Amino acid sequence: MTQTTSTSPAIPADAIDHAAALAPDSYARSVRALREKVVTATQAVDDHLFAHASTSLSKNDRLATAQAVAETSGVPALVAAYGERLRAAGEATDAARLKAILDYARTIARDPLAADRRALATLSDAGLSTADIVLLGQLVGYVAYQLRVVAGLQALQALGPAGAASEAVAAAPAEDFVHPANLPPPGEVLRINGFTSETLGWKAWLPVLDPATATPQQQAVLDASHPQARSSDFYLLLAQQPDVLEHRSAAFNAIMYAPGGLPRAERELATAAVSRANGCVYCLSVHAQRFEQLAKRNDVIAQLFQDPDTAGTQPRERAIVRFALVLTRTPGQIGPAHLQALRDVGLTDIQLLDALHASALFAWANRLMLNLGEAVVPGAA
Repeated sequence: MTQTTSTSPAIPADAIDHAAALAPDSYARSVRALREKVVTATQAVDDHLFAHASTSLSKNDRLATAQAVAETSGVPALVAAYGERLRAAGEATDAARLKAILDYARTIARDPLAADRRALATLSDAGLSTADIVLLGQLVGYVAYQLRVVAGLQALQALGPAGAASEAVAAAPAEDFVHPANLPPPGEVLRINGFTSETLGWKAWLPVLDPATATPQQQAVLDASHPQARSSDFYLLLAQQPDVLEHRSAAFNAIMYAPGGLPRAERELATAAVSRANGCVYCLSVHAQRFEQLAKRNDVIAQLFQDPDTAGTQPRERAIVRFALVLTRTPGQIGPAHLQALRDVGLTDIQLLDALHASALFAWANRLMLNLGEAVVPGAA
């Protein structure tokens, strides 16, 4: 499996390069360039969160929040990078308000299941508007993603390029799928341990945008984000910060749907593993369905629902799931050995990068879903 870093395009230096201390000619940076659209969209999110956002949160508030999230992660390089940016901000803040913001941010950074609508009420009580809270949710999610990408790139740089022996991993022979007798057929609903593959709804805990009163920019962002965005609480809530939503959607699409690289089903498997670890019933239902649609089987999804730590029907699946779980639970512990385990089952440079991006992305997605609203079963009271 030939590596392709030598033909990667040039990309401008960005906040992730800076935090990961990647030199312009470094190996990990050349791998990043294989997904140029992800780099561009991610930096655009950073710019709009910290430089251009429409919010009552000062730049100091936003950078202090980012540093607090990074501090929970065990990725000291990102803590230092935000400390550097914070020192340059030089803006006074309301100490009581900032404490409420930081308490909330640290809680959901450590455990996305820990916050609920009462936690959002503490932010409203501290004077934050709905648009402020949406920005804060996006900021915490973005930094949760960013710190995992930084940790993964640092590990990739330490690992270095694959040698000739590592590149020539033989593909396992394809085997006919034998459906487990104890499972419903693919496409039918799985329900195990409180997780499900059925289609769920999602209800925001904050007021959502009325599409009829949306600005032209908000209308355009809704149209570009998702075919059902105008009837989705999720998008109607996030559209209250349209610039951030626009670039987050671009990053999401570039990570999950870019051609080549890690097969789509395996990206869906990684995101499902992250969602299982974080306890995001909604995200897991969506991406369990997508895996089944792409792979035409549900055995590994049933295994994820049952016990993510043992999930995987063959070595490549198990390696992808285990990488996603480590990155989710202990990002500061990601090292070269975790990436070598992916190489050992045949992943190339671009596939390693796709696995990293997809897994990190759902640190962001899960936190938005779990902390701004809740999953609902259609038809439930």
